[in-house]
Amino acid sequence: MDYAKMRAIAEDLTAYAEHLEGSWNVEIGPSGPFLAMMSPSKRHEGTVHRIRNQLNQQLPATRPGYVCANGPEIEHPEIGRMRRPDALVIPEEALDEPGLAVDATQVLAVVEIVSPSNPENDYGEKLAEYPAMGIGLYMIVDPRTGTIEVHSEPCKDRYRQKAPYIFGDTVALGPWTVETGGFLRYGKPGDQVR
Repeated sequence: MDYAKMRAIAEDLTAYAEHLEGSWNVEIGPSGPFLAMMSPSKRHEGTVHRIRNQLNQQLPATRPGYVCANGPEIEHPEIGRMRRPDALVIPEEALDEPGLAVDATQVLAVVEIVSPSNPENDYGEKLAEYPAMGIGLYMIVDPRTGTIEVHSEPCKDRYRQKAPYIFGDTVALGPWTVETGGFLRYGKPGDQVR
């Protein structure tokens, strides 16, 4: 199926999802468009918030006109993919463009917080798709294990470099740093596991 058809199906699914209870996300993966319910935990959202705040403090000095946002989808029609990362670094003006998705060629970095229910998505499909889209930096934060990976130097459908970290480290994400001392691991309510 060509990308235009998949994109039309994705737009129909998005319109359908607006009438459903809960929060839904539409992406285009290897099998085509799919609709998935989003129910990120508070710790997931807290981690996204901390990363966005830190990057947005640094971006004016390193990449004026860019922001770290969450919400917009990114698409790359040539490889037939549309994804919605937890956070991404894009030109601020891209948020004012019409449509649902940002062109992947505008994205400097993406961040994914691994969910307990579907970790293979971040470590498998997206680890191949983001470099194929030409995205220079991909940070995977895994609150299940308290680990972080920063992937860089895209080459076709893989990254040439991987830098591992643990929660508490200062993480280098290209020209930026992310302090992870406040990141929390998943756990039972009330746990203070770091």
